Amino acid sequence: MRTVFLGTSEFAAALLARLVGERGQPDSYAPALVLTRPDRPAGRGRKLSSPPVAERARVLGLELAQPESVNDSATCELIADIAPDVVVVCAFGALVKEPLLSDYEMLNVHPSLLPRWRGAAPIERAIMAGDERTGVSIMRLTAGLDSGPVCLEGVEPIRAEDTFGTLAARLQELGGELLVRALDEAPPFVEQPGHGVTYAEKLTPADRLLDPARPAHELERVVRALNPHIGARVELADGSLLGVQRAKVIESGESHSGAGEALESEPGPYARGGRLLLGCTPGVLDLLVVQPPGGRAMDASAYLRGHGLAGRL
Repeated sequence: MRTVFLGTSEFAAALLARLVGERGQPDSYAPALVLTRPDRPAGRGRKLSSPPVAERARVLGLELAQPESVNDSATCELIADIAPDVVVVCAFGALVKEPLLSDYEMLNVHPSLLPRWRGAAPIERAIMAGDERTGVSIMRLTAGLDSGPVCLEGVEPIRAEDTFGTLAARLQELGGELLVRALDEAPPFVEQPGHGVTYAEKLTPADRLLDPARPAHELERVVRALNPHIGARVELADGSLLGVQRAKVIESGESHSGAGEALESEPGPYARGGRLLLGCTPGVLDLLVVQPPGGRAMDASAYLRGHGLAGRL
């Protein structure tokens, strides 16, 4: 079977490796062509950086193209030259339009149980919402946003301690298994139900900010949902933003210092007893691992010692 692969992210790179096969031994689904997004400036130095799929394709020795648009005539001709039986799409990050949608069987690997969490950030939104489970859906790509019919899906529980990193790793494995099964068996497609539709909007800077006007339990989920890839942040009194990589909710009745002092109810970050705390509405969040701007991640206690901080921050 001849395949073409469209993808960009780390999640998509893992799926690409699964198509090629374990231990570098190609199987019948190794793509004849991999298409991903162009290199972009990234990091503090703004150096050109390749998408994860491009890096993985080079390691695997696959033919690679990085067009500005997958829908332009030159790219369409490139795909036509391959004459694929199936085009696999996973986290490509750009719209695929006609005539590609009609010219080829297009399988999209989406990490949610559709129709819940259609869109750009399904893993993060599922954790943020406190969902008890998620999964992977194999669907036919259509012009609508993740609204095409589904041929396979698998369920994955969301554990209380899951971060984006731990959950994505399990979903990558599940997605690879389902994708190969879909290519092997060609199961029938079933239209998605019209109810239960939710949208996983693209993450914004506002999503990263730990707003003390929100409950502590919600903010703890935000920290986990954004770790380790983009990270949550808390705003200090001077307007600077402190990254937060790990946090836990201090349960009602739990003291936050050895002296058993009462928890403060006023929202905002403060230091007490060697701990960095965020008063929320309601609850208190214990910020365990933080990262100053341009610095390395460290325990909150080390951050407080290094900056000589106490009281309101």
